[in-house]
Amino acid sequence: MTPAFLARWFTPAPDSGVADDLRRGKSPWADSVHLLWSAWIFVTPLFERGTNSGYTRTWLLLTFTSYPVFLLLFARLQLAPRRTAYRYAWAMAALSFGLLHWYTSSLTYFVYACVMVNLSSQPLRARLLQLALLNALLLALGTWAGYPVAILLIMLFMVLVISAITLVERVYHEKDAALRLSQDEVRRLAVLAERERIGRDLHDLLGHTLSLVTLKSELARKLALADPPRAQREMEEVERVSRHALAEVRAAVTGMRRSDLAAELVSARLMLEASGIAFEADAPATCELRPDAEASLALVLREAVTNIHRHARATAARVDFSSNPESFHMRISDNGRGGLAAHGNGISGMRERVRALGGTLAIDSPARRGTTLDIAVPLRGSARPVAEGMRGASPLLAGQEGAA
Repeated sequence: MTPAFLARWFTPAPDSGVADDLRRGKSPWADSVHLLWSAWIFVTPLFERGTNSGYTRTWLLLTFTSYPVFLLLFARLQLAPRRTAYRYAWAMAALSFGLLHWYTSSLTYFVYACVMVNLSSQPLRARLLQLALLNALLLALGTWAGYPVAILLIMLFMVLVISAITLVERVYHEKDAALRLSQDEVRRLAVLAERERIGRDLHDLLGHTLSLVTLKSELARKLALADPPRAQREMEEVERVSRHALAEVRAAVTGMRRSDLAAELVSARLMLEASGIAFEADAPATCELRPDAEASLALVLREAVTNIHRHARATAARVDFSSNPESFHMRISDNGRGGLAAHGNGISGMRERVRALGGTLAIDSPARRGTTLDIAVPLRGSARPVAEGMRGASPLLAGQEGAA
């Protein structure tokens, strides 16, 4: 075989198991862990009885000739298109049936063949029929080869249980993939709806103003020679209207960029639950928060949730809100590994944002006991404007604020 042929042969198909793992961010070697079960090939001789049983020369010869073939078929099952993967499962079963009379360890190849049939994209009925046919062939060939009926029945039961588990895992995997697609569609529709809203807002905001600017500019052009003073007044009016429109556009864009806590909670739920972290949150009562304060707290929440997703190794996270006449409180907690550094993983940025609001951020992160962030900001009076508070921060933090 030429290197080019081998490269093509071991290139994963777009709809193969390896390609699916790569799309989900997993290692292409992830499914190789199932090869650990092939250790039964080397353990089976310990349970054999008879004069020609155990680790004989025949067993060694058949093992070192058939096991590489089994590994090659296993690899091709992971790399081949799902619609044709069943062919390699049948080849694995043929390897088992061909050695059955002389090689008891070949029963392990048969178990793998039955499990791997479920990796194909065939309808469930077709996969079940193939499993039934494979087990019928094993029963017939095993009886002919002189295997005890009890051993054959145990094998059939074991294959039935493993195949059922594999089928259930396959169903849940397909449902998980459908859930991820639906979440992507929700995000896409949300972006589309936001674009349409922005388009409508800008049309309502600028349509009348630009029409007025156009009319006054035409009038000033016509009066430029006939009545210069009046033309100058019209251009001054155009300048005033333009400046007013520019201020409105800046205010509108600032509002479009600004995050709010409710939106960040939705994003947090999507991110954490997609990665298997249970998420609970109260509905924030933000009616007394200034818009710039809520925007900064939303960014703090985003950074904290990102830390949980990337670093905490948690299984559950929670966000709680409370308030009193003086201050607004946000608590973000998880049950992860803890040990969070006071100035690492974005903590410095969060602390600067909270400090800019005149608030405080407290961290409780004992090792292996989770992390809790307590944020408190004043509701009125004592907080500085966010831009002023960030003016003394590092250029990186100021850039993050502008990007938000």
